[in-house]
Amino acid sequence: MSRRYFGTDGVRGRVGEHPMTVDFALKLASAAARVLAPNGGTVLIGKDTRLSGYMFESALEAGFVAAGVNAMLIGPLPTPGIAYMTRRFNCDFGVVISASHNLYDDNGIKFFDASGAKLSDTLEERIEAELAQAPLTRASRNLGRATRVDRSRTLYQEFCASTLPNGLDLTGLKIVVDCANGAAYKVGPRILADLGAEIVPIGCSPNGRNINDGCGSMAPDLLQLTVPGVRANVGLALDGDGDRLVMVDHLGRIVDGDQLLYVIARALQQSGTLRGPVVGTVMSNLGLEVALRAAGIEFRRAAVGDRYVLSMLRECGGVLGGETSGHILCLDKTTTGDGLVVALQVLAVMKQSGRSLAELTSAMRKFPQILLNVQVANRFDPNHVPLIQQAVARIEQQLGGEGRVVLRASGTESVIRVMVEGREEVETRAVATELAELVRRAAA
Repeated sequence: MSRRYFGTDGVRGRVGEHPMTVDFALKLASAAARVLAPNGGTVLIGKDTRLSGYMFESALEAGFVAAGVNAMLIGPLPTPGIAYMTRRFNCDFGVVISASHNLYDDNGIKFFDASGAKLSDTLEERIEAELAQAPLTRASRNLGRATRVDRSRTLYQEFCASTLPNGLDLTGLKIVVDCANGAAYKVGPRILADLGAEIVPIGCSPNGRNINDGCGSMAPDLLQLTVPGVRANVGLALDGDGDRLVMVDHLGRIVDGDQLLYVIARALQQSGTLRGPVVGTVMSNLGLEVALRAAGIEFRRAAVGDRYVLSMLRECGGVLGGETSGHILCLDKTTTGDGLVVALQVLAVMKQSGRSLAELTSAMRKFPQILLNVQVANRFDPNHVPLIQQAVARIEQQLGGEGRVVLRASGTESVIRVMVEGREEVETRAVATELAELVRRAAA
């Protein structure tokens, strides 16, 4: 069956509109309990800082407890922190209330299994099938219990710190940290400060409505100004739920997920701990592939989405992969994308090598990448349109093996994404515009 509610990262939508309503959240909790803990068990519930998180937390708690599942409420904590604490507490599954990098008007609900991994498509389909049933309320003697475990977030802080090499701390580094007024606003600065870094926090004052609003990994402009302004060594910006990271070097320049992958891959290679190929996506910059190839590191591309990167890493025995957006998987450290863990790996390389982030990324030249979104009435696969196929073949020949063309329909919007990479920006932009116009005509 096709999934009606679960997308690439749980259930998500505008608060107050189906399915992001209190009654649906309660039904979803009851359905998940029947699939993931049919004989009772324990669930860990975490959230980010959105105002609506309180009501969804209460609705999920009611649904789980009524179905006989004990609910542990940990409050605001990064999504990867919930994945870790689900394993640490030996819970049957975990739930995160978050819409990640979206603004506060949206919210979402996503699940982890007992190992801290995202649910399989099969499990999500089984949960959706159970939504047809009325919410379950067991007899009093079989109800679950709810407890708050907010203070245990220090266990996650300790885990993040433990991913640094033994004996290494961050003394001597001045770091600007932007937590997007989101889930990492407490643990992020504390982890860095406890490791000896001098911290300049921004985006660490959530009010329920300002998550991802002009701050964090989706809007790092203030971070770019602040880092050189306070003469910091580096800046890091997380998104609202703490699973994405972009960094800023001491000159105020953005260092994106592709560049961070390069830095970590080279460090793992030099330490002899890199296993398997590095995995990016079809949207990863060609400059990453070229730089890794020059270093003798194999690179593969998965479909867009961290679940597809994870799947390919498992297939080929790799430990490092991620997306340009900064969603990076370090499987030698943890099970899911974790912005704080990734930041610590990069900071460790800086500290051990004595080199700045600008120096560490200098060997990777980013190719100009032009991405155009073409609005269409109905999504279609442009790769199956003969006129577009001919144009792509001609353009790839024109780019002479030093460029790429990627056309794909968005998975969430009525949009066709046109991406072209090449060595020269003027030429690249011209052919991207030409292709976008062809797609627009084909959709008419």
